[in-house]
Amino acid sequence: MAKPRLLVTRKLPDAVEARIRRDYDATLNPDDRIHGADDLVRLAREADGVLTCTSERWSAEVLARLPATVRIIASFSVGYEHVDLNACRKHGIVATNTPDVLTEATADVAMLCLLGAARRAWEAQVMLRERRWDRWRSTELLGLDLGGRNLGIVGMGRIGQATARRARGFGMRVHYHNRRALPEDKAEGAIHHATLEALLPRCHFLSLHAPGGADTHHLLNARTIELLPPGAVVVNTARGSLVDDAALIAALRSGRLFAAGLDVFAGEPDIHPGYHDLPNCFLLPHVGSATVETRDGMGFRALDNLDAFFAGQPVPDALT
Repeated sequence: MAKPRLLVTRKLPDAVEARIRRDYDATLNPDDRIHGADDLVRLAREADGVLTCTSERWSAEVLARLPATVRIIASFSVGYEHVDLNACRKHGIVATNTPDVLTEATADVAMLCLLGAARRAWEAQVMLRERRWDRWRSTELLGLDLGGRNLGIVGMGRIGQATARRARGFGMRVHYHNRRALPEDKAEGAIHHATLEALLPRCHFLSLHAPGGADTHHLLNARTIELLPPGAVVVNTARGSLVDDAALIAALRSGRLFAAGLDVFAGEPDIHPGYHDLPNCFLLPHVGSATVETRDGMGFRALDNLDAFFAGQPVPDALT
């Protein structure tokens, strides 16, 4: 029996590609080139399915141009804003993602960003590496304690809850805004706020974990930043679109906010140039899921969805 034909749009971890080669007639991307719309349509010409990443945009226009042979698009990601789900439904294409697998790794990085921002880790690194540390000073690089402070979480899904568990270990009190309050066993004492405006004044630290999309676009902006306590710290490991970059940069430059820790950005990798020279910004290049175990797990989860689809079985993470 012929193997299903699979287009893999990016270079994936070796263990994932080994399984792909074993089970599929695959077109791989060993040079890790970024494909535009025309390339995606051309490369999918002989495919039965696609394993994609968030770097590719599967718009309604692209999906309309795909051959009828393409019946599934499995994304190597938990987010799926890069895939037009309504267009997938229109064309009878199953779309999937990889939930659960990256929860713990991303929550770890949220805490890394929080600690890095609060304790001025970037400034300290630069001082050492530029050989500018000449002696210990009692007033140098003073950061913020976490214990006894309020952490506000916007989006109390899997990653938000995992971040809250870590924050409690540092003695933080957790408040959150979600569309619905969590059951008590999942909230674990976290205090629910029905609106973002009710949450923000309570947040010494704010961590964003909401999905992307029109409803959350620039939820952190000049108006909402003003609702935070003076000297607050902002963390974003969710989606760059949640933040109005110009407003955040202005608040960091003025001292209205103490610091920010960011792992995601609008337009990445071409981030707002204002971030580059801000010493009170702890910046990471979208590494929330970047562990060997997690990236392998994401690939295997995507392949589990593809395997189930081509075997005629229920697809575990079907979005359409």
